[in-house]
Amino acid sequence: MSYFDDDGGKINPNLISKPQLCLSCKKNDDPKEEILCNLNRLDQSNKTEFKCYAYISF
Repeated sequence: MSYFDDDGGKINPNLISKPQLCLSCKKNDDPKEEILCNLNRLDQSNKTEFKCYAYISF
C-alpha cells in the first residue's frame, strides 16, 4: 500500500507517527482499519492534539 502527498510525493506508511491514543485502541492492529487509521494520523501529523472519532478502548 502506498500513500502520496498533495504534490505526488510517496509517503512511507511505516514512518507515520502513531500517537499514544492509537496504541490503546482496539483497531490498532486490525488490517481492515489500517488505511483509515494511517490517513487519519497523516492528516493530523502537524497538529498538537490528536483526535480520533473512531477510537474504541480495550
